[in-house]
Amino acid sequence: MSTHNDCQDSGASDATPQQPARRRFLQSAAAAATVGAAPHLRAQTQTPAAPPAQLNQAVPPRRVTLTVNGRAYTLQLEPRVTLLDALREYADLMGTKKGCDRGQCGACTVLVEGRRINSCLTLAVMHEGENITTVEGLAANGALSPMQRAFIEHDAFQCGYCTPGQLCSATALLNEFRNGTASTVTADVRSRPAQLSDEEIRERMSGNICRCGAYANIVAAVRAVHDGGGSTGAPQPGTA
Repeated sequence: MSTHNDCQDSGASDATPQQPARRRFLQSAAAAATVGAAPHLRAQTQTPAAPPAQLNQAVPPRRVTLTVNGRAYTLQLEPRVTLLDALREYADLMGTKKGCDRGQCGACTVLVEGRRINSCLTLAVMHEGENITTVEGLAANGALSPMQRAFIEHDAFQCGYCTPGQLCSATALLNEFRNGTASTVTADVRSRPAQLSDEEIRERMSGNICRCGAYANIVAAVRAVHDGGGSTGAPQPGTA
C-alpha cells in the first residue's frame, strides 16, 4: 500500500509543474498565429487608393443675345446655363419661376416663337435669334392681357407661384386650339377639335401643376377667354 501511494504521489507532483508550461506553449502559439495573420487581414481590408480626379477645365462664358419680350438682352453665359437661369439670374426677369427644375411642374413655362416650353429643360444658347415671351411680356402698354384678367376675375390662383407658367401655358393653349392642334383626348386627331371642352382644357393644361389646387378656377378662366372670342393678348412671333 505504501508503495502504491508513493507512486501516485510522485505522479501528481510530476504533473503539476507541466501544466503552466503547456499553457504558456499554447498562448505563445496563438500569439504567433495572430501576428502571422495580421498582415494578410490588413491587406484584405485596405481599399486601393482612388486615382486623383482630373479637374475639368471650365468653359469660358460666351456672348449670347436673347430677344425677350421684344427687347434684346446681351448676356455673358456659359454654354450649360439653362434658359430659366438666364432669364432669372442674368436678365433679372424674375416672373418665370423655378419649381422642380426637372420639367415636371410647368412653373417655368415660357413661350418661344409662340410655342410653350419648359425653360428649365433647354439651354439659353439654343434660343439666340428667337422671340421669347415670359409672363412679363403678356401685358401690353401697361394693360393686362385677357387671360391675365380672367385669372383675376375667376380667382384662378392662390399662392401665385405657379401662375406665371399657368398664364403662359393657357395663352399658348388657345392659340394651339385655334390652329387645329389636337390633344390626346381629341376624338379624331386627323381633324380640328369640334370644341374646346373642359376635358380638352384639363388635358392641355396637365403639364402645369398647381399645388394649391385651383384647377377648377383655372379651367373656368381659360373657358371665359375662349368663349369671349377675344385675343389671348400674347404677342405674335416676331412682334414686340
